[in-house]
Amino acid sequence: MTLKVALTGSIGMGKSTVAKMFADRGVPVFEADAVVHRLYKSGPLVEAIEQRFPGSTGPDGVDRIKLAKVLTAKGEEVAAVEAIVHPAVRDERDTFIAENAGAAILLFDIPLLFETGGEKDFDATIVVTAPEDVQRRRVLARAGMRPQFLDVILNRQMPDAEKRGRADFVIDNGSTFAHAEAQVEHILACLRERSGQ
Repeated sequence: MTLKVALTGSIGMGKSTVAKMFADRGVPVFEADAVVHRLYKSGPLVEAIEQRFPGSTGPDGVDRIKLAKVLTAKGEEVAAVEAIVHPAVRDERDTFIAENAGAAILLFDIPLLFETGGEKDFDATIVVTAPEDVQRRRVLARAGMRPQFLDVILNRQMPDAEKRGRADFVIDNGSTFAHAEAQVEHILACLRERSGQ
């Protein structure tokens, strides 16, 4: 039996770092953000975003900084971007599942899992967490990120405490790399037992 496991957490919690820990241990990982980055480079999704948000794309596809400025000015427009992006990401996810049908565990890094009701599609959920000050420092260090846009994002995300309360497993990613790795090892052992492999 293949277990489909969702990995989530608010922006800046270190989901990608944790996802790589699972990948390093042989678990196929679907990273929704990486898929979005690829889809933002060319093709129909770029055209749809340009049509909805004129001036937000360039020769290299969607310009995230330009798009972020539009979304900062109009916070309610984030839902319009998601309506364009989420169906395309779901199609990519279905392809990933088919290509990895023999794996014992598949991990899906999905930032807005609980916010979209997506947890129902998975056998288990993992939330990555970190203290709020660590989160803000990580996010504001990103190119083009401003406090106003971070606030728009956080207002659209479920509070960290609520995510932790809904999760089957929680990974504290606020201290050392080794501490996070130990938690990953423990969760993998539990998941392998559950999958019967």
